[in-house]
Amino acid sequence: MVQTRFSIAAVALLAWSATASAQMLPPPAKPAVPKAASPRAASCHNGASFDRFLTEVKQQAAAAGVSQRTIAEASPYLVYDQGIVNRDRGQRVFGQLFTEFAGRMAAPYRMQNGQQHIKQYATAFARAEKEYGVPPAVIAAFWGLESDFGANMGNLPTLKSLVSLAYDCRRSEMFVNETIAALKIIDRGDLHPDEMIGSWAGELGQTQFLPVHYVNYAVDYDGDGRRDLLRSPADVIGSTANYIANGLKWRRGEPWLEEIKVPPNLPWEKTDLTVREPRSTWAQLGVTYPDGRPLPNDNLAASVLLPMGRFGPAFMAYPNFAAYTEWNNSLIYATTAGYLASRIAGAAPMRKPAAPVAQLPFNELKDLQQLLVRAGFNVGKVDGVLGQQSRAAVKATQIKYGLPADSWPTAELLARMRGGTAQVLPQTTVR
Repeated sequence: MVQTRFSIAAVALLAWSATASAQMLPPPAKPAVPKAASPRAASCHNGASFDRFLTEVKQQAAAAGVSQRTIAEASPYLVYDQGIVNRDRGQRVFGQLFTEFAGRMAAPYRMQNGQQHIKQYATAFARAEKEYGVPPAVIAAFWGLESDFGANMGNLPTLKSLVSLAYDCRRSEMFVNETIAALKIIDRGDLHPDEMIGSWAGELGQTQFLPVHYVNYAVDYDGDGRRDLLRSPADVIGSTANYIANGLKWRRGEPWLEEIKVPPNLPWEKTDLTVREPRSTWAQLGVTYPDGRPLPNDNLAASVLLPMGRFGPAFMAYPNFAAYTEWNNSLIYATTAGYLASRIAGAAPMRKPAAPVAQLPFNELKDLQQLLVRAGFNVGKVDGVLGQQSRAAVKATQIKYGLPADSWPTAELLARMRGGTAQVLPQTTVR
């Protein structure tokens, strides 16, 4: 997990994962020490070879307090793998509809598994909630989504992944820091180099911490003298709570995400995470709970979140929802994680849309992004995926054309941007 989480494709792979629980998992199999490759000299390192670059990283690690013994012990694993870099450059973020992704990732079996883990590790969960103020359901949801409670933590050598991404120019400084943090984990006795097995992006453990977060937030909750996020459920629970509370600034005692029902005449331009109003204001505008019950008439600030526009599911997102978007900057993932946590905590399943929600085909959405760029908007990468920057650009353009500004791209909006003369292609529909 990272502040603006990038290892999105790795999470999507969990859609097909087993439901097995990780209670006290055996140590991972020790991998064969990989042989070093000979990568092309990276331009961002002034043409320095990987070996020379690695020597400098080791020097930085030593200056940061890592012992020579640890550096020597880890050295056989600090090798370059072009395949890791290729995966990083080729990863694709979420392109599914929210209802598809949430239907799979927040399925009833994962909700039930989360509830079972809360019961099984009740002592650790209760301690974490008392110390950090993070509800058990919130921890359990991330635990389930990230690794199916330890069943799927990845199978690649962490040090190799980190140092390969450090040598690559895309995010070199970040991964140099992560490599040094991984050496610190070894140095303080939490894990051995051959135990450091995880995702291709260098994340470790049952809630997929990057090494910097492992160093800063992992806690020894089972009292064995190690912070073991691979095998100790207690350490996983306490460490995840610590990160959510202190790293993501969780607000004790406050909600995070609730499903709501929106009226057909809601001022759609206000439905955005950047717009917060008291619940009493949303109630006056006709927003209710799904069963028609009124919202509390109080001043608790909240945003209306429409992940699929005004015809799809609707949620009240509270300040604590920022912890989810910080954990993973994909709105689809963040909303799914918040929704799963609410389900584990006892909320009812979200309502299905009253009618199919139309979605622009991939190529049409990519065309729309290109038109938005030409209009002066920054949509991030033009990739046919509706990220938060694209949503903001869509909303602004909807306002310009006098369309309902719900941030959801439509064939009508695309036709307007094309000048109103282009043929509107059929849209796919999802129930």
